Amino acid sequence: MTIKRIGVLTGGGDCSGLNAVIRAITRSAIIGHNAQVIGIENGFEGLITGERQELTTKSTRDILTLGGTILGTTNKGNPFEFREFDHEKNVLVHDYSDKAVENFRKWDLDCLFVIGGEGSLEIGYKFFQKGVPVIGVPKTIDNDLEKTDYTFGYQTAVQVACDALDRLQTTGRSHDRVMILEVMGRNAGWIALEAGIAGGAHIILIPEIPYRIENIIRKIKLRKDGGSPYSIIMAAEGAKEEGGGVIVQNAAVDRLQGVPQLGGVGMYLAEQIKKQIDLEVRTTVLGHIQRGGSPTAFDRVLGTRLGSFAVEAAAAGKFGNMVALETPDIVLVPLEKLAGKVRTVPETSQLIRTAESIGINMGRVVM
Repeated sequence: MTIKRIGVLTGGGDCSGLNAVIRAITRSAIIGHNAQVIGIENGFEGLITGERQELTTKSTRDILTLGGTILGTTNKGNPFEFREFDHEKNVLVHDYSDKAVENFRKWDLDCLFVIGGEGSLEIGYKFFQKGVPVIGVPKTIDNDLEKTDYTFGYQTAVQVACDALDRLQTTGRSHDRVMILEVMGRNAGWIALEAGIAGGAHIILIPEIPYRIENIIRKIKLRKDGGSPYSIIMAAEGAKEEGGGVIVQNAAVDRLQGVPQLGGVGMYLAEQIKKQIDLEVRTTVLGHIQRGGSPTAFDRVLGTRLGSFAVEAAAAGKFGNMVALETPDIVLVPLEKLAGKVRTVPETSQLIRTAESIGINMGRVVM
């Protein structure tokens, strides 16, 4: 089919590489198909409010190395369950999906490119079911999407976390301290696991393996008794103690998003460790530093490949699919096979076996 006018939006949390995808979609559509490209602002909210801008090869010329997204994004704008406050600060939930579809058609778009993670792609699939021609592009620093080897943004987040560990190694060794680095990873521990291995962490804690504090203390004491009185701990924000739950930051729940805000496992661990061993303990929370900044070369290339292939899929009329990395190729995966699914680290993962084989403690006893 001929694509004459397309729309593109970025949904969910930001990450490095979003602009690389926007640039690739824009340039591929204009250069290869002489199509007009409309950038929808602030995620799916732009489909409701009508906020948009035309994208050109000139306006996207210098964004390849730029972090974030020039279109803006939000993880609170689900048109099917749009949450907003009334005058008394009560949360009201509305279904604005018909209005979003109406705008899509009013703008005479041939395709909607949804760049996002599990939540955004689930919304994209719902729009596809309502008759909107959708192509998904996988984005999340957590790398927790099914059916793709990697999501863009992940390798950059891993590199940022690894760089932080490198720095904590030197200061921890200098002061004989236990250094804890808390990174993102609500349900999936991919960042903590890969960055922990790459950065030489001695203990890695991920959501998939509940830890026992006595196993962590045992590892720290073994290192101290062996002449290495410092230890480096990498902890995903969703890591939890066996028999316990995740640490919710300030017991707060984002009322508009309806999802608890995690954070604090690093400080909780520090207090547990201080009670049982005579060493100084320091905690660093990396937070949104993992999301920002210029993407690595890997994510620039992956984002460009995904964006270009997405345009070709649209031109072939293959809607209702997500473009995915199936190394070494970019392939299409039906959105229905992945919408709403989260890929966690399997307990039998070779990465976990590798970590434990070289002496990294995962918070459990290895039989």
